[in-house]
Amino acid sequence: MQNSNSHPGKRVTASGTTMTEMIMPNDANPMGNLMGGNLLRWMDIVSGICAGKHCERHVVTASVDQVSFTKPIKIGDVITLEASVTRAFRTSVEVFVEVYATDIKGHNPRRSNSAYYTFVALDQENGTPVPVPPIIPVTEIEQQRYDAAPRRREMRLILAGRLKPENATEVRALFEAIL
Repeated sequence: MQNSNSHPGKRVTASGTTMTEMIMPNDANPMGNLMGGNLLRWMDIVSGICAGKHCERHVVTASVDQVSFTKPIKIGDVITLEASVTRAFRTSVEVFVEVYATDIKGHNPRRSNSAYYTFVALDQENGTPVPVPPIIPVTEIEQQRYDAAPRRREMRLILAGRLKPENATEVRALFEAIL
C-alpha cells in the first residue's frame, strides 16, 4: 500500500544510483574470486545511497532478500552496481540492485548478481521511522517491479515471523491465480 503523506512522489530515476569498483587482490579469496562479503557490502552501500536520496533522510538496512552468486568475478574485473527504488511503503523503501561485471577492457560483460534491499527512513533527531515519499514508476519494468513489491514484502514479513502466512493476501492471491 502506498503511503499517504503529502509528498507528490518521485520518479525512479530521481534516486537511481550507480557505483563502479575494480576487484583488487585484497577483495578476493584464495581462488582469485571476489569475496561474497565484499560484494554484499558494496551492494548495501549503493542501495543505501539510492534509498537515502529517495527518502531525503538517513536510512538503515532492514532486510536483504536472497542473493545468489551466479557468475564468478575475478581479480582485475570491473563491476558496476546499479540501484533503483522499486516501491515506497509507509516508512520503508524497497531497492533493487543489479551487479554487472566486465574485464578491464569492457569485454566479457555479464550480469553476476541481484537482490532486493529494504531500508527504513529515520528521523535524524530521535532515530524513529518517518514516512517516505511515494515512488512513481514510469517504464514497464519499473511498473512490474512496483506491482510485485507487495508480494516480496509479504514474503519478507513471513520469513521474519512478523506476518502469519494465512494473512499474506498478496502471496495467497498469486498462488490462487496459478492454481
